[in-house]
Amino acid sequence: MAHLRSRRRLALAVPVALSLTASLGFLPTAASAAPRAESATQAVDAPALAYVVNTKLDRRTIESVKRAVPAAGGTVVITYEKIGVIVVHSSNPEFAKEMRGIRGVQSAGATRTAPLTAAGTTDEGAAQFLSEEQAAKVASASAATPDSEPLEADQWDLRAIGADKAAKINPGSRNVTVAVIDTGVDDTHPDIAPNFSASQSANCDGGVADTSEGAWRPYTAEDYHGTHVAGEIAAARNGIGVAGVAPGVKVSSINVTDPGNGLFYPESVVCAFVFAADHGVEITNNSYYVDPWLYNCMDDPDQRAIVDAVNRAQLYAQKKGTLHLASAGNSNHDLDSDAIVDDSSPDDSTPVERTIDPHECFDVPTQLPGVVTVSATGVKNLKSYYSSYGKGVVDVAAPGGDRLYQIPDTPSQNGRILSTMPNGEYGFLQGTSMASPHAAGVAALLKSKYPKASPAQLQVLLKAQADNTACPVSYDQDGDGTQDAVCEGGKYVNGFYGYGIVNALRAVK
Repeated sequence: MAHLRSRRRLALAVPVALSLTASLGFLPTAASAAPRAESATQAVDAPALAYVVNTKLDRRTIESVKRAVPAAGGTVVITYEKIGVIVVHSSNPEFAKEMRGIRGVQSAGATRTAPLTAAGTTDEGAAQFLSEEQAAKVASASAATPDSEPLEADQWDLRAIGADKAAKINPGSRNVTVAVIDTGVDDTHPDIAPNFSASQSANCDGGVADTSEGAWRPYTAEDYHGTHVAGEIAAARNGIGVAGVAPGVKVSSINVTDPGNGLFYPESVVCAFVFAADHGVEITNNSYYVDPWLYNCMDDPDQRAIVDAVNRAQLYAQKKGTLHLASAGNSNHDLDSDAIVDDSSPDDSTPVERTIDPHECFDVPTQLPGVVTVSATGVKNLKSYYSSYGKGVVDVAAPGGDRLYQIPDTPSQNGRILSTMPNGEYGFLQGTSMASPHAAGVAALLKSKYPKASPAQLQVLLKAQADNTACPVSYDQDGDGTQDAVCEGGKYVNGFYGYGIVNALRAVK
């Protein structure tokens, strides 16, 4: 699953001058009934594609647009009336173009470039699992520290942000839930089960929330990404395995991956944001980018519709009190540069190399308004070699691991992040995928301390408690005499670390 932040790619926080249409900046004035699934079954005849049709918010317009869908060769899958987003399947190649001509439609486009296919499984890639022999060695070292979890000696990341000390002061409130929008979470893991919230979990694949028992879990053990992320946020301090940054808060799972190819399609993410908002989730973690486009360019009508639909959903959640955090990406790209080469999009068919301006083509959901963008650091508090960056883009930094240049003095001497894996296992991963949940855990501690804080206020608090980290004098990681990245900005705010590296201890104090 190359779109996962632990594997690759980008991020940023929306610039004020972002040239979006008026429809991208609205917030619904009132919540309506829960979304309705108009079609229980849909004939998936190749080359059928999924689409989002974004309309004005009044019900008369929405109903009128829905009536136009069949005439254009489409079938309504679900309607999110509260944000004016209709998910449609159609095999008509002109469907989006025809719908854009309908009165009340503000944008419409395909959410993928490959036809809908039957479900299957895919290999997400290998992780480094902790062996029994390694675990015994780590447990022996951990025993030297009172009140330490058995594998905590390998968790350099907790100590780097004071999370081990913070847990003794305030481990977080049971009234705060962080939803992991990801590949699913194995809630049967002994480190996750004590803090898991099934009532706030679902599977949103295809755009319709499935809340049946276990629907939120990973499809296979290879879909471990979400379980790892969940453990980083809220693994319980229960004398088993590892600890999370906020071991007292609750964590939920919203699985948004396609079971056939593991991608995160827009309609699934729209469903996730709306579901989180309507089920009282305070914080979401987003360690991915919405497929199939790494960047969605506003001059392309399909990509523009994707930005519109997902933005409506995340803004709706913000209005209902949900703060979103997202990873900055693993390309070591300067997201405030004039041009970036994207050679991976679309990732559901045949990628075509293109040069984009990151100020006009947007990584979703990371670059959407109000989303906190997180870059990654290693044990030396230096930007991880892979982490993307950008002045005015990155909001805060957090431990994401660095296996090449920042090796900790821990029992395993592994520069990556140790956390939970499906089937009761533990493993190491690195990436901005791992940085974002560390920041989400700190945000959860802040929300626990300031329960009435709005998403905007919570973001201000998150930046205020961060440890200001100045740009390094040199960033020649491989020693070849060439700077591997250029940090712009001062001590208090810069392109590598934003407002600084999050600090759990300062958050609870």
